[in-house]
Amino acid sequence: MTEGKPVSEPPVAVKCLVWDLDNTLWRGTLLEDDEVLPFEVVRDVITTLDERGILQSIASKNDHDHAWSRLQALGLADYFVLPHIGWGPKSTSVRDIAERLNFAHRTMAFIDDQPAERAEVAYQLPEVRCYSAEDVARLTSLPEFSPAVVTVDSRQRRTMYQSGFRRDAERAGFTGPDEEFLRTLDIRMDIARATERELSRVEELTLRTSQMNATGVHYSDAVLRGLLTDPAHEVLVITMADRFGPHGAVGIVLLEKHPAVWHLKLLATSCRVVSYGAGTTVLGWLADRAAHAGVHLAADFRRTDRNRMMEVAYRFAGFAEADCACTGALAAPGEEGVERLHLTPAPQPPPTTLRLTAPELADAALPHSR
Repeated sequence: MTEGKPVSEPPVAVKCLVWDLDNTLWRGTLLEDDEVLPFEVVRDVITTLDERGILQSIASKNDHDHAWSRLQALGLADYFVLPHIGWGPKSTSVRDIAERLNFAHRTMAFIDDQPAERAEVAYQLPEVRCYSAEDVARLTSLPEFSPAVVTVDSRQRRTMYQSGFRRDAERAGFTGPDEEFLRTLDIRMDIARATERELSRVEELTLRTSQMNATGVHYSDAVLRGLLTDPAHEVLVITMADRFGPHGAVGIVLLEKHPAVWHLKLLATSCRVVSYGAGTTVLGWLADRAAHAGVHLAADFRRTDRNRMMEVAYRFAGFAEADCACTGALAAPGEEGVERLHLTPAPQPPPTTLRLTAPELADAALPHSR
């Protein structure tokens, strides 16, 4: 059973599960038995959650080197990111893991055999869902641990985060300006028209991304599938990679073309690539293509408690409230609280910290003079 704050319906998906070790992941106490073994179901639960793209970490009161050596011997160590093994409060460990992952507390979960430990985490972090060790066997059947879609990126999410930590470590040791460091990464961004094969990745982005989501609106697979065949719409997927490995699909653009204006209905990018300027790069590319096509840009934006960074990106790109005749062709926003920002675009220089590959968008635009 869960403890702490009740989960809303439908439940928010868990992005990271934090495990206790003694009498939760393995049977017994490591300080009393060097040869502790996992409970029978644990390995299957860990591998299943990993395949679903749910990250896993550790908050355990144990000697770090001793516990980590045992996890390595059991072939389980690689499944855990940012493990916290020591003697401090477990709520502090869970909070630190969430901050490092940049995850909201409501997307975190914690499992422990000790009621006192669960109560401490629930009290300090009321949005974190807490589970008893007795719940291990049923975790994979719970809706919050069962994403509607499992994509290629889901299956490699752990390795992408682990690559990210290696990037972070190298960045910490770099003494030059951030822009110079980004150039050393050999970053490649690809913006491409979505295909049916990629629709699940696109839908997952609209579900998982909250900090860099311009509207917070979820577009279902059925809606996106219909837009793929609509010549007035562009459904674009953004992927990135660098010398450390792939970032996977990191963004989505939903654009509707009109003769005088291109309507940016949705821009969402992963928080994992905020520091690489992904949103700014995409907005600059769109402005450049719109300028060459001779059209204005209108963008939907809805403020949430988490997307302040996306608003900054829009404002930095020059989007502002404006009453322009070009927006008369656009339907009223279909969601409550959606604002419509406007930009009269100008040609933009190419990005200096990454290589961008993108399709030509002006081919379907109708002639328009400003």
